[in-house]
Amino acid sequence: MPLPSFQKAYIPYGAYWSTPFCRWQGSFANLHSMEFAASVARRALQERGLSPGIFDNIVMGITVPQKSSFYGAPWLAGMVGAPHVTGAAVSQACATSAKCVSLAAQQLEVGASESVLVMACDRTSNGPHVYYPNPLRSGGTGEAEDWVWDNFGHDPYAHNSMLQTAENVAREAGITRESQDEVTLVRCQQYQDALKNGSAFLRKFMVTPIEVKGPDGRKSIATVTGDEGVFPTTAEGLARLKPVLPGGTVTYGTQTYPADGNVGMVVTTKDKARELGRDKGITVQVLAFAEARAKVGFMAQATVPAARLALSRAGIEVKDLKAVKTHNPFAVNDIYMAQELGLDLNAMNEYGCSLVWGHPQGPTGLRQIIELIEILVERGGGYGLFDGCAAGDSAAAVVIKVSG
Repeated sequence: MPLPSFQKAYIPYGAYWSTPFCRWQGSFANLHSMEFAASVARRALQERGLSPGIFDNIVMGITVPQKSSFYGAPWLAGMVGAPHVTGAAVSQACATSAKCVSLAAQQLEVGASESVLVMACDRTSNGPHVYYPNPLRSGGTGEAEDWVWDNFGHDPYAHNSMLQTAENVAREAGITRESQDEVTLVRCQQYQDALKNGSAFLRKFMVTPIEVKGPDGRKSIATVTGDEGVFPTTAEGLARLKPVLPGGTVTYGTQTYPADGNVGMVVTTKDKARELGRDKGITVQVLAFAEARAKVGFMAQATVPAARLALSRAGIEVKDLKAVKTHNPFAVNDIYMAQELGLDLNAMNEYGCSLVWGHPQGPTGLRQIIELIEILVERGGGYGLFDGCAAGDSAAAVVIKVSG
């Protein structure tokens, strides 16, 4: 068996956290995503007995610019309480989190760092309206862009929307409207398992309650105790919805929605992970990362070559996997991936996924990796795969192993 791509990168069990995800224009809509992420990280580190002084590098994922985000990871590190640390900012659409984990693992692998803070934060609500000056145009006028909505709706290379890529895959792979409704209902039911026993599963990593302050920074205007925006779903309700595109198969019920939130994780050496982890008998190792592209206009298809390459680099096969989590902006994604890789569609995404609890872009995959770890711990260890598509008909995948 070949050696995994990464041999020195570990995640201390429990040294990670996530806010609830709030649907766009919800309770987090007016919070600066970096400042919000820093405040949550300070609280999470304190609750876990971890000092910001342990970090010697930071990797920040952000895909929607915020005021002063030009200053990137060093500013975020300073706000967290690690002003001695610098690092990279990553913006790779929905693949951002997977890439962040990969960069942290690479730091460990080459001996450039011992403890890396990985943080991903985004606010799709109230995204910036960008003006690009161009005095050479007629009348000296420039070009404008709504950062979030315009990019959702138009790929400048493929010349289509993300929704159209889902329809392209559905048409070519013979994925029906009915099958999309069915898998969406399953995913919603899986998320209900995360809410059982007072949201016991989510409480393993989710930072709650979060008091949202008003503009004065003092008065509380909202208290967020869980994911905000998850809507009740029934087979009858899904069946009543019309496809978004004429003649299409994807409805508003079988696709995700924009959201706001942030997620953090520690990636470190094996010895440090044992020292910092909540349970010293549990080992979480990052084994491999891979990314791939599909043909133009078929975004969901990219998850398959990304998964195969990541598994190959980890030295394992599909049959070795104990758990699979996906970023699935469309139900089409999971159906196609299961068909191509021979996965049990109903066994994927236990406890929910981005199809159900929304998609704040950069942080989405990192939450999925955290949930993957907790599922593997419940199952007594084993190999897990995270995989998700991203803009540009691309995808990124991460393989982890939990022992103990």
